[in-house]
Amino acid sequence: MVKEEFFYDSVMSCIREHQLVGPDDKILVALSGGADSVALLLVLQQAGFHCEAVHCNFHLRGEESDRDEKFVRDLCRSRSIRLHTKDFDTAAYARQKGISIEMAARELRYGYFEELRADWRFDKIAVAHHRDDNVETLLLHLVRGTGLKGLTGMRYHNGYVIRPMLDTNRKEIERYLAGKGQPYVTDSTNLETEAVRNKIRLEFLPMLKTVNPSILDTLQGTIRHLEDAYTLYNMAVEDLKARICRNDRIDIQALKAVPAARTVLFELLSAYGFNSVQAEEIFDHLDGCSGKVYESHEWRLLRDRKTLVLSRKDEQYKCLCHVLPLEGCVKVTQDLTFLIRRVHYDRHFTIPRSKDTVCLDLDKIEYPITVRLVQEGDRFVPFGMTGQKLVSDYLTNCQKNLFEKERQLVVCSGEHIAWLVNERSDNRFRIDDKTNHVLIIQCQRPPQAS
Repeated sequence: MVKEEFFYDSVMSCIREHQLVGPDDKILVALSGGADSVALLLVLQQAGFHCEAVHCNFHLRGEESDRDEKFVRDLCRSRSIRLHTKDFDTAAYARQKGISIEMAARELRYGYFEELRADWRFDKIAVAHHRDDNVETLLLHLVRGTGLKGLTGMRYHNGYVIRPMLDTNRKEIERYLAGKGQPYVTDSTNLETEAVRNKIRLEFLPMLKTVNPSILDTLQGTIRHLEDAYTLYNMAVEDLKARICRNDRIDIQALKAVPAARTVLFELLSAYGFNSVQAEEIFDHLDGCSGKVYESHEWRLLRDRKTLVLSRKDEQYKCLCHVLPLEGCVKVTQDLTFLIRRVHYDRHFTIPRSKDTVCLDLDKIEYPITVRLVQEGDRFVPFGMTGQKLVSDYLTNCQKNLFEKERQLVVCSGEHIAWLVNERSDNRFRIDDKTNHVLIIQCQRPPQAS
């Protein structure tokens, strides 16, 4: 009974100290059926919080996965707790995304949690990570390589996700459940040494305990010190980031001028999903030739002339409208609209000098008038010239980077380019003394956030 009270008081103390739950909060508890999540559910229910549970069946362990789901259903039914469940084909998702099974399960799990939170208006999502998990995460990050942030362990509160058991350990959890006579399920993969985390848990930590029997407490204390150090460190790094990065562009010379430039670059790029090895390679080739592209899961980085340029992989820049009308307001891409009109040309007409507006001799235009992304081999006759020029060469001379070239639009008259959008018109469609009608196309973009 004493052990039960100690564990309960420890979790409640953590909730109060870190202000994890309010008295009226509605909590979604992630329930796998293992000892940790079962203990968390019991404590929160005992404390009188409004709890519901969620269980994900990833179908990775055959009958054992179904056994876990049945156990969870029976537990929630016996305690009158509403249960949300979902089945996933985790292996297929991992293949589709090109990621590990572990990462796939994490994405699916937290994606479903967030879906439930929004639909059912949960205030918090409680997960059952504890002190031992935190220490294992620290060691895992050390093995794989990490910055200072990776050494600070898990957070008590991360957005809607809370971890009320971070101050407790696995033995305390098992004693609590034993005292209550509460069964739980055991994941057989936790008893194997295939995964890196399990090797740390079952082999590395027991070895460290022969050197320091209190190694878990020692490393937990180290994590707390590192958290404080990271707070101060992060303040300095954020200030340096602001000096060198703006609008997903990193000024190479400014980067090289800041102290600890290699570390600053890693901290900056890690937010975009690049790992330490990539960050090292990028830093070592800052003075290399432009054009090199690096990729993380969601971003691409281009080593341009004077900058490192970042661009989302899923960035959509496809034309929504391919054939242009002769009058009207047309949304061409998600962030670009054409305002098109025809006017009669006379001596009072003034040609705009802005790059975002083009005036073409309407009588020289062939139909249909189309808009598309630039293609390899495209040529045009730049305004004021007589000979054709490759669009790619023209954009290179304008110092456009690879990502800008990929997003370059052209307006075509029949098979010929009439306008390199926001850059230069084609001389074959210029206004002259024989012009009677003018087609005006003006680009409009939404205002940039300040």
